[in-house]
Amino acid sequence: MKNWIKLLIVFFVLIISALSLYKYYQLYKKQQVAVEIKKPEPKFEYGINVDTLLVIKDTINSGDNISSILQKYKVDATTVDLLVKRSDGIFDTRKIRRGYEYTIISDSSGNASYFIYEDSPTSFVVFQLFDSVHVHSNEKEVQTIIKSTSGEISTSLWNAMIDNGASPSLALSLSEIYAWTIDFYGIQKGDKYKMIYEDLVVDGKSIGFGKILAAWFVNEGKENYAFYYVQDSIGDYFDISGNNLKRAFLKAPLSFAKITSKFSNSRMHPVLRIRRPHHGVDYAAPRGTPVQTIGAGTIIACGWSGGGGKTVKVKHSNDYVTSYMHLSGFAPGIRNGARVSQGEVIAYVGSTGLSTGPHLDFRVYKSGTAIDPLKMESPPAKPVRKEKISDFNKTANKFKQQLSLIKK
Repeated sequence: MKNWIKLLIVFFVLIISALSLYKYYQLYKKQQVAVEIKKPEPKFEYGINVDTLLVIKDTINSGDNISSILQKYKVDATTVDLLVKRSDGIFDTRKIRRGYEYTIISDSSGNASYFIYEDSPTSFVVFQLFDSVHVHSNEKEVQTIIKSTSGEISTSLWNAMIDNGASPSLALSLSEIYAWTIDFYGIQKGDKYKMIYEDLVVDGKSIGFGKILAAWFVNEGKENYAFYYVQDSIGDYFDISGNNLKRAFLKAPLSFAKITSKFSNSRMHPVLRIRRPHHGVDYAAPRGTPVQTIGAGTIIACGWSGGGGKTVKVKHSNDYVTSYMHLSGFAPGIRNGARVSQGEVIAYVGSTGLSTGPHLDFRVYKSGTAIDPLKMESPPAKPVRKEKISDFNKTANKFKQQLSLIKK
């Protein structure tokens, strides 16, 4: 009996010892894993593992072509000729341009394995130089980063953008959004703006911007909101109440010009030196500046019109007619009877007829009577649909709050 008890005690001692050893073994394994050095992640360039390869980046110089570039890296003429043939339908090697970037990926001996040409900020062409010569094109990943900017007008919207570190191209996009509601030739010192927009980034560098998602512009003390919203798969800009910012007519027929003479029943004519009505608006702009029709319609006159020089007249719906005078020439396809769409370039600024310098004399007629273009009210396009207004309000309120947090 005593021997049985002794054996039982020995058995339990052995079990406890085994469990303790197993516990210490598991702890040792964890410690070993913890001190293991992580292997570095493989490095890729243009989808190619370059861990054991040399990467050389350079820029196309004047006079360079694919042959002269590859000869520097021991690529023979036969391979270059084959590359050109394999590129057919993928990339025209004659279109390699000065100033564009390229990359050579070579082995440790300096023999080129790949030639990569960046034909745009987002796309590139890979020329494989070994084994079976191969050519293919690909796209870089474009990241969209939401950014904001704001400013106050001192001289111009363009300069305000530059002063606040934003792309001046945003000024053009903003003016296009508000083209139907704000006269950007009449913006004043002290006008303010804020906007939220998409910044497009490739390889950590900004390559431009996407959509403006929301904007706030104060002109003559009036707040003007613009919110980008998609309905029926079409994106458009709407005000805070869901009204479409587009109108039947644009506010002006030129982009960024200066008003030199307004609608008047008695103006001193600069050439004739007599007082007579001037039922239009004069925009001073350099010769050749594109003139766009403010609305869709049909050309009813295209040619010389006495003191008005070269002139185009467009008949629109609702019995409106617009007239564009003192032109230097007409855009291709502009002739009597031609249909034009809103914003289409129809002619170019000139100084023909009775004119003292390059400018556009722009006039609007309603039922045959001249009206002041700067005071013309234009009916809006379709607003947000009733069944979508609740969803639109959520979007608008979200962006309105974000705009309010942007410092002026």
